[in-house]
Amino acid sequence: MRPQFRSATALAALVVSVLILSGCNSAEDWSEPHARPTAVGSLGPGFTDPAAPPSPEATVTPEAGSWNGVAPPEGYRVVLLTAGGDDATATVASAVTAWAHEARASLKTVTAGSAADYLPSIDRAIALNPDLIITAGNDLVDALTAATPHHLDRQFLVIGAELAEPTGNVTAADWVGASFRGEGLGMSSTYDPSTFTPERAGRAVRAGVAAVLHNVTGIVILLD
Repeated sequence: MRPQFRSATALAALVVSVLILSGCNSAEDWSEPHARPTAVGSLGPGFTDPAAPPSPEATVTPEAGSWNGVAPPEGYRVVLLTAGGDDATATVASAVTAWAHEARASLKTVTAGSAADYLPSIDRAIALNPDLIITAGNDLVDALTAATPHHLDRQFLVIGAELAEPTGNVTAADWVGASFRGEGLGMSSTYDPSTFTPERAGRAVRAGVAAVLHNVTGIVILLD
């Protein structure tokens, strides 16, 4: 091989490597300027009644699949905030990870290790500057109730649980058997961890994200 050709080949390989590394770094660097995300696609008939939008803190029961036509823009920044080592929490967390991979969202995870870390973990998630924070785990509900009213500019999606009096930046997606609302508070249904299936959790993630992307927030989405 001629020296000039070897040099050109090496230079090309270096350029490709730099581009690949730059792409990876830019995908992970959320400090860069970021346009306000907009939904790809529209909510289908039966998600809510356009003539009578849900009131704050309302519970809605959308038609099955009415959210399937909605996707986030590529690179949508999501933090998975999780606490608890139980199977139900793990199922929700796995559903969020699978959805992010399918939707080509940029996902980072913050895990709270103990009760003393619940509020600090919310602060860490907010500091990452995501488009959306999705939570998994009943253990976080009381801390979210305390923290979310002070961060109205940040959107939260609670999967498999709900806040008793959510502010407009908190949306919940749950189902019968998954409506924990905090310590000492009643639930709309008896908690049943066996209802936390990958399929059901996945539907809740997709429906919840679709609602947030269309600014249908501050409500509880109750699924089958």
